[in-house]
Amino acid sequence: MSINKKIVDDLVANDIEFVTTVPCKQLAGVIDEVEARPEIYHIPSNKEDEGMGLCAGAFMGGKRPAIIMQNTAIGVTINTLVTLIQFYRMPLPMLISFRGELKEPVACQVEMAVHTKALLSQLNIPTYHFHKQQDAEELDAILKYTFMCNKPVAILTDATFWGGY
Repeated sequence: MSINKKIVDDLVANDIEFVTTVPCKQLAGVIDEVEARPEIYHIPSNKEDEGMGLCAGAFMGGKRPAIIMQNTAIGVTINTLVTLIQFYRMPLPMLISFRGELKEPVACQVEMAVHTKALLSQLNIPTYHFHKQQDAEELDAILKYTFMCNKPVAILTDATFWGGY
């Protein structure tokens, strides 16, 4: 089974019916898999904070949401995370490609990587970092956790998880 299918199978098994995505080369296979699933309503977003607003609306409408995005946009999502998602205690799994580590070919990605985990920690958002594809075995438990405690969670997937740059 492909890692993309395994990830989306876990989303579906946890009754996630609404997914918004922001384009990302590393997450393209997951995004394609989401788009192919009739049990998931997929809305692409222009920006991550816009996507979080869509997820909030889906949650208020009785759907379990998730967002798929890059870590380089964590900075623009802080206000939305704090004043909407956290304030109203909304569960939100965030599958995030973690760009900017060793062998990163795009220099501007590196700077956000330096700050990503610290920003998530400052916001008290539980963060899980997947380095190897076996780490995805924890995804089901992470999804159950976010919906049980009504908190956003960040699942960082680095380039080694996806097989390199």
